[in-house]
This record gives sequence, C-alpha cells and structure tokens, in this order.
Amino acid sequence: SAPVTQTLIELYDPKPAWLMLSAKEREAIFTRIGASIGGILALGVEPIAFGEVAGAIPHGAAQRFFAVWRAPDPSTLDALIAGIAASGWHDYFATANVAGAGVDLTEHLGQLAAVR
Repeated sequence: SAPVTQTLIELYDPKPAWLMLSAKEREAIFTRIGASIGGILALGVEPIAFGEVAGAIPHGAAQRFFAVWRAPDPSTLDALIAGIAASGWHDYFATANVAGAGVDLTEHLGQLAAVR
C-alpha cells in the first residue's frame, strides 16, 4: 500500500530564554535551526504554513504561534519531529505538537461516528 501522508501542527510560545536574547543571538539560532531543518526538507517534508495565531477567534488555541508541515510517511514525520528537537527549538519555545494522517471529511466523520 502507498505511504500515508502525515501532517504536523506545532503550537508554540516563546520561553523566557528566547525573550532574553539579543537580535544577533536570535539570528544565530535561526541559522542553526535552518541548517538542521534543511536535511529534513530533503526527505520530502513540505513546510505548509507558519504564523501568529489569531487572538480573537472562538475556541482559539492559547499559544501565540503555529507551524504546519506535511511529511510523506510516518517515518519522515518522526524524523521531522526529532530534527526540530535536535535543532534546539524546544530550548526557546514551549511547543505542543498535533500530528497524524489526514483523511477527507467523509472519512473523518466516519472516525467520529465510530468513537466509543
């Protein structure tokens, strides 16, 4: 069977360690993270969307920022999550991950209907 595409949604807030850094120190960290993520992109990971969470929406997430990634299969998703951790990201951002295989709306309604 074909590999199952995986989606990773990260929700995150800056930690005090990030807030204390100078602009130059932040740039150095972005460079390090970029180098770490580059190899993961070569595995077929797609960066989909990044941004600041809209604050005035009903049922909004508490975190301030989000990132959405797509991976071609579960093992590549695992490599993405491990690569983000290895980059030092979690030293500076408190992150909640949401990940899994995406399905269409009809299949998802079936998943919800089957919940016991």
